[in-house]
Amino acid sequence: MKQRRRRQCRHCQALFDPDPRNVRHQKYCAKVECRKASKVASQRRWLNKAVNKNYFRGPENVLRVQTWRQAHPGYWRRKRSISNEALQDDSLAQTIELADESGILMTSTLQDLLANPSLILIGLIAHITGYTLQDDIVDTGRRLVGLGGDILNPQGGQHVDQARVMPSTGPPDSRSVQLD
Repeated sequence: MKQRRRRQCRHCQALFDPDPRNVRHQKYCAKVECRKASKVASQRRWLNKAVNKNYFRGPENVLRVQTWRQAHPGYWRRKRSISNEALQDDSLAQTIELADESGILMTSTLQDLLANPSLILIGLIAHITGYTLQDDIVDTGRRLVGLGGDILNPQGGQHVDQARVMPSTGPPDSRSVQLD
């Protein structure tokens, strides 16, 4: 990678990193007073060129300015109002459906659903086993924790009542839990 060279600002003499897009000829840093000094120096260089000495003088430029002023009377006296000049047209008002009328507005996102994973786990255990009592769900949860421990650490660890969820050929609600 090419290393950028720091430069010294021609106005404040401070070191600065030139902009990569302008590195060839940037001589001033980005401070406001230095940018103003850069503009003054640039205008001075432009006006000192022989071609530009009489750029704003002469009868053709006077005629050009007079013609433009006749086409735009009172331009320099008129105050511009921001409120009168819209940058874009107003959009038409859109009606918003009420929440009870539209089921789309009531759907939750996946992030909302996964905000409380313990409720999802309890609901999943209740759905698979068919149990609705908390004591039954807790017993099944303990057996599932033990089974998970045995799967992840088959050589050692504590042995808890194992439970195997046996898939059946029927609908998902007809799955049964077998105890060893």
